[in-house]
Amino acid sequence: MSRLPGTERRRRIYLMRHGEVQYFDAAGRPIDPRHVTLTERGCEQARAAGALLRDIPFDDALISGMARTAHTASLVLDGRTVPVREEPRLKEIRAGRLAEVPPERRDEIITRAYERAPEPDASFIGGESWIDFQRRVLEVWLELVQADGWANLLIVAHDAVNRVILSHVVGASLHGLKAFEQEPACINIIDVDVAGGQVERAFIRAANLTAYNLASHANHHTVMERISAQFRSG
Repeated sequence: MSRLPGTERRRRIYLMRHGEVQYFDAAGRPIDPRHVTLTERGCEQARAAGALLRDIPFDDALISGMARTAHTASLVLDGRTVPVREEPRLKEIRAGRLAEVPPERRDEIITRAYERAPEPDASFIGGESWIDFQRRVLEVWLELVQADGWANLLIVAHDAVNRVILSHVVGASLHGLKAFEQEPACINIIDVDVAGGQVERAFIRAANLTAYNLASHANHHTVMERISAQFRSG
């Protein structure tokens, strides 16, 4: 089995979120999330991540197949001959219609969406079930860590996808989602020790690392607080 140099069975996953996109138009109306693309700032964020990771010898790369993950991966890899594969099960959790959220509860429901994930029958803002979403993401995760052929793997996915994986690694299940902020083009570094197709150990070396703003200077709001504010502005 492929492994990191000097180790017996250790491999490393660089788990990223895509760069910044615009989820609302100039009037504050939601844009179909299946078709949003990186902003110019989002491109700059992805290039900064690529510069930080330029010396990592990636063996493989995985994206969700959505345009924003494909573009981010292409900027991070910057012409390197690394195979990039699509995995639709890593697509972002599907929200319900924001327009159907009661206006008087809109800020609370959006900003605290991750906090409600562990509740029985919880869904993401009236959309996809958290249990179903967690199941499809972790199916991919388990397949990846059991597969051979890579020692350094790049995954470019989404906010909620990454939270599910990170929370799983620390054993917190859906209860841990609220604790893992995922800024645009952030990098998470996860090491796994695998033997006989089973994960013996997994641990996080870095979480939510933003190459373009390492100290999170002037970043005082959560991802979901910013989304709620953009929606309200319309």
